[in-house]
Amino acid sequence: MELIPLHFIGETVEVHFEKPPLLEKVPDPPQSFVWRGEEYWIEEVLNEWHDYRRRGRMARNMRPEHAATASLRGSWGVGQDYFRVRTQDGRIFDLYYDRAPKDADHRKGAWFLDKELALKE
Repeated sequence: MELIPLHFIGETVEVHFEKPPLLEKVPDPPQSFVWRGEEYWIEEVLNEWHDYRRRGRMARNMRPEHAATASLRGSWGVGQDYFRVRTQDGRIFDLYYDRAPKDADHRKGAWFLDKELALKE
């Protein structure tokens, strides 16, 4: 199945879980998400990947041997967990959880709707 991006979205979304993840910073895919006031139910997870690389200033504040391990399993506040999903209405989206805290008062990460994709014809 070859997919092409339809458009970039890059907006935060509210997600819903049937059962909350055991580890909040390492979530499973949600059962649904709300984007621009509409709820989208996830029918199928098509793919899942994780990017725990440290970038910029964060890449320089860790010893190389520790950075190599952290890039595989993550470290606090660094990385994204991506999910390519098909919703009940057949649309395909890339959704991700960004583990970075917003600020000192908001230490949890946030969910983002990255882009919508379509099957290449």
